[in-house]
Amino acid sequence: MKIYTKTGDKGLTSLIGGTRVPKSSLRIECYGTVDELNSYIGLVRDQEVNASRRPLLKEIQDRLFTVGASLASDPDKSKMKIPDLHAEDIALLEQEMDRMNEVLPELRVFVLPGGHQSVSFAHVARCVCRRAERLVIQLQEDSFVANLVVMYLNRLSDFLFVLSRQMAHELQAEEVKWEPRM
Repeated sequence: MKIYTKTGDKGLTSLIGGTRVPKSSLRIECYGTVDELNSYIGLVRDQEVNASRRPLLKEIQDRLFTVGASLASDPDKSKMKIPDLHAEDIALLEQEMDRMNEVLPELRVFVLPGGHQSVSFAHVARCVCRRAERLVIQLQEDSFVANLVVMYLNRLSDFLFVLSRQMAHELQAEEVKWEPRM
């Protein structure tokens, strides 16, 4: 099977359900950004500091494929059964954040991304997640998007922030505090 089909050579692509849309459409931008996020989560997963969290991070990547499938479906025409998110997926992120927060020092200031390359990767993933969330909210203004998709992306960005702090803690890396100029 060839990976190229040439059907997108004129700038169109198909949604699940068969609808052809421009590759520049907001829906495509949304699931493309979720795909980008998934790649960054893979990079975070591959960091040695996350060896014990690899199954959790893979679970998150699986859920991002679910989000992508939801966003890639034509809400008006797709009759295909696609996987869906569950409230438990969001609860898992919340439980993991609570568990990590038990050992982290209280956060009293803003922190700048950085301190260690692995931590920086988590911050980049967080930023991409926030962008995906903003795009999906924009799409939701004009088209159906399941509320759980927005909720999952919102909670995931929070999780990635707490994960970046946990990674910094485990790596004994400095949390670089923002010191505003007055």
